[in-house]
Amino acid sequence: MKYGFVIPSGDARTVANLAKTAESANWDAIFVWEPVWGIDAWVSLTAAAMVTERIRLGTMITPLSRMRPWKLASETATLDNLSGGRVILGVGLGAVDTGFANFGEVTDHKTRAELVDEGLVILTGLWRGKPFSYSGKHYQVQETDFFPPPPPMQEPRIPIWVVGAWNWPKSMARVLRYDGLLPNVLDANKQHQPLTPTAVAEMAAFIQANRPNGPFDIVVEGETPGDKPDKAVEKVRPFTQAGATWWLETRWEVPRTSEGLQTVEERIKQGPPSVSGVQ
Repeated sequence: MKYGFVIPSGDARTVANLAKTAESANWDAIFVWEPVWGIDAWVSLTAAAMVTERIRLGTMITPLSRMRPWKLASETATLDNLSGGRVILGVGLGAVDTGFANFGEVTDHKTRAELVDEGLVILTGLWRGKPFSYSGKHYQVQETDFFPPPPPMQEPRIPIWVVGAWNWPKSMARVLRYDGLLPNVLDANKQHQPLTPTAVAEMAAFIQANRPNGPFDIVVEGETPGDKPDKAVEKVRPFTQAGATWWLETRWEVPRTSEGLQTVEERIKQGPPSVSGVQ
């Protein structure tokens, strides 16, 4: 199990400072969210890259359905090279209640799914660092050869974690094409349900049966008490045993104030949980 911390708010300087603290406290990664309008995620992660050496840097999540995939390809490849190969890209359709309609972004679920699928093909194609073309329903890309940027440092590519609705075939088929699952459990009426170790075990078995080759991550989000290590271990261990590979510490409800950021910093300093000696 590896451990990341999702920084819920703060400007680029704050993210950089918290990333440095997280690296010192032995977290494996920090993540920021990518809003429609707000603090830019890639500027924040770049600031973090400049003051750290080891910790991985990612988004939770990038709403690819409303983004130009070639712009995202440029940002991610640039940061991966700058950071020495430390980027993780978390993608999904995005939550429409975060300002999509306000800025004229697409809100239709089916269309957003199509945009994500096409966007991922373009993104990974451009990362290969050679002339690339694509013809789809929503995007048309012609080959270009002027000033091509270097590909990402990581091989075969920057890891892509995809939000997947369990157990909905189209959503899970998208997940299997990439490198990690951000699970979203939905019932038959598409109502959100809590993520349990049992569900994670079912997902792990499904992934092993349908994507047997190469590394693959199953990512779990939650909160653990930093001042009670035993209880933190108790909470994480069942997910580890079920097959999860990452635990992301989240504090989405913390107020976006100086006091809230202090709470976040204190939890980061306490360090990640430890399960069976694995940090």
